[in-house]
Amino acid sequence: MTRAFRILVVDDDEDNACSLGELFELEGHSVTVVHSGDDAIAAYLESEFDMAFMDVMMPGRNGVESFMEIRKLKPDARVFMMTGYSVEQLLQQAVDNGAMGVLTKPVDIDKLLRAMNEAAPAGIVLIADDDPGCGRQIKSLMDDAGYECDLLRNEEDFARDESKLLIIDTGKPLIDGMDIYARVRRQGKTRPAIIVTRPGPAGGDALSGLRDVTVTGILNKPFDPLVLLGQLNTLAVQP
Repeated sequence: MTRAFRILVVDDDEDNACSLGELFELEGHSVTVVHSGDDAIAAYLESEFDMAFMDVMMPGRNGVESFMEIRKLKPDARVFMMTGYSVEQLLQQAVDNGAMGVLTKPVDIDKLLRAMNEAAPAGIVLIADDDPGCGRQIKSLMDDAGYECDLLRNEEDFARDESKLLIIDTGKPLIDGMDIYARVRRQGKTRPAIIVTRPGPAGGDALSGLRDVTVTGILNKPFDPLVLLGQLNTLAVQP
């Protein structure tokens, strides 16, 4: 049985937010509902939550910006984005850059180089892979191709030089990799990046839908809220 969680719901659509909040409450969870990114940040200043479900597209401070502010306050906060966008569209909106590619294993070096050229100078190539050594393998490929690379696996690995390329492989949901890349960009380092994430159970290119929220941190609309209820235990303990 799902244990009782403290849940924050953030959506400027009050009907949607209240409906989801009421559903959680009927299952015995403690729910706070707010309708803006600023209110979500204020809620985290005042309370502790096991998880939050936040809409991406909100007036004022949007969901991605709010997520990044919350992570400054609570580095371990479990925040799941709710969006009608595809993962690729969300990445583009979140980091405000142009072309990007989505690649799956086995990584084709020619396809990877083409994607990097399309993404430069400040874009992202997203690679879905379930191999914990994928980041190292990609770095080796890029080194052989003549790229200067930094491999980031956590906050302590932040780049200290001016390498041309970042490879971000945290082993955590995609939204964590986006968060790291956004902070790198705020340092003025507008380099192309490869963000490595795990594929969903339906295959390497299955990077959307409820079944993959533990992989991406992104919950694609529309979703079945009753199925979401059954996933709460998993969401609460994901790496």
